[in-house]
Amino acid sequence: MPAAVARIDQTPFEVAITDFTHDGRGVGRRPDGKAIFVAGALPGERVMAKQTARSRSFDEAVTLEVLEASADRVAPRCQHFGTCGGCALQHLAEDRQIVAKQRVLLDNLERIGHVAPERVLPALTDSAWGYRRKGRFSVRRVEKKDKTLVGFRETDPRFVADIARCETVIPQIGDQITALAALVDGLQARREIPQIEFIAGDAMPDDGHGNAHSGVALTFRHLAPLSESDRAAIVAFAQQHRFAVFLQPGGVDSVHPLWPADPRLAFTLPQWNLELTFRPLDFIQVNAGLNGRMIQHALDLLAPQPEDRVLDLFAGLGNFTLPLARSVREVVGVEGEAGLVRRARENAERNGLGNAKFYAADLGKDLSSEAWMREGFDRLLLDPPRSGADFVLTQLPLKQFKRIVYVSCHPASLARDAGYLVREKGWKLRAAGVMDMFPHTAHVESIALFEP
Repeated sequence: MPAAVARIDQTPFEVAITDFTHDGRGVGRRPDGKAIFVAGALPGERVMAKQTARSRSFDEAVTLEVLEASADRVAPRCQHFGTCGGCALQHLAEDRQIVAKQRVLLDNLERIGHVAPERVLPALTDSAWGYRRKGRFSVRRVEKKDKTLVGFRETDPRFVADIARCETVIPQIGDQITALAALVDGLQARREIPQIEFIAGDAMPDDGHGNAHSGVALTFRHLAPLSESDRAAIVAFAQQHRFAVFLQPGGVDSVHPLWPADPRLAFTLPQWNLELTFRPLDFIQVNAGLNGRMIQHALDLLAPQPEDRVLDLFAGLGNFTLPLARSVREVVGVEGEAGLVRRARENAERNGLGNAKFYAADLGKDLSSEAWMREGFDRLLLDPPRSGADFVLTQLPLKQFKRIVYVSCHPASLARDAGYLVREKGWKLRAAGVMDMFPHTAHVESIALFEP
């Protein structure tokens, strides 16, 4: 037992849960008023809990027994819930999860940005199970169990969860975790494979060169060269399940196909008659069903006009840029990763969109020398990473935009940037709302509309 845990009083105690943390734990109070965050507990419940950690401002605990259950509590669908760290909210009814996330967004806007939207947008949801089409499994050979584990990290991230299947990952992968673990366990290099990434697009028909596959691609990271027999075993597994398989012996640039010889990965956005190709480690939105609805939602809020020039920042493969190009005079997508920019340009060309231009630029650095910065724009769409868009917003001539639509994967950075736009630059936060990109997790995806 680690010394820090040994010093914590492990005696079970009873606590009333009055609130929810942003990562999906219940909040209670010690008799002395100190906050305690309790994993597995919901607001309105009384639970028996055991302390697991402490800090100056709060303690941490896990639920041992629910004494008085919330009406919103449900039985988790997954047998691994509570051990596997992939989900945090399976014990909360689906329709209440999105309400909790909406509260997180509004709390962040008020507490960090000191702003409130004029209207709260209806929450955007899609299928809550079998939706995750991109992710990374950790792999670990555990000699005590005489087996290889493939799965997400446990709630204690030092360990890999021993899972048989995953309910949130698309079934083609989520139902094959046991088979994937057995494959790795049979390899000579089973101790040299630390992770397997998965990504899925649409099924690819045979192109005459034996490149047909289900649209699912696995990338095996390996720390030592694979033997011929290991490679053959992985290829046999891939052919059996119609997976495309890539190997990654080093950095991102080392990724190369094992089988088929030249697999094509792509997904369609049928509403806009678009097909986007991608590479196995590229960023694509995790939830395909919600992605299409999110794009439409963003375009409805942005309300682009046929003569508009639109700027799309953090453009990636062109997930928003290319649909925008269908309805405006010109759209410019800017992205920091050169490989994504290259593929975005190829996607524009393949879809016959001459009015979509893409530039590579680090949006966290000085942009004054960038030619696209000096071009006039009518509307701005941005979808930044967790760190937000504060640096680029301070550099843009904001007066040119009629509307800004901000898609966010982290409510705290959105709140900070909303505070800047509203309180320092005089914009109005017309609307904001949440989108359930990751059901059963505490991840909050949101969208906000600003007008001058």
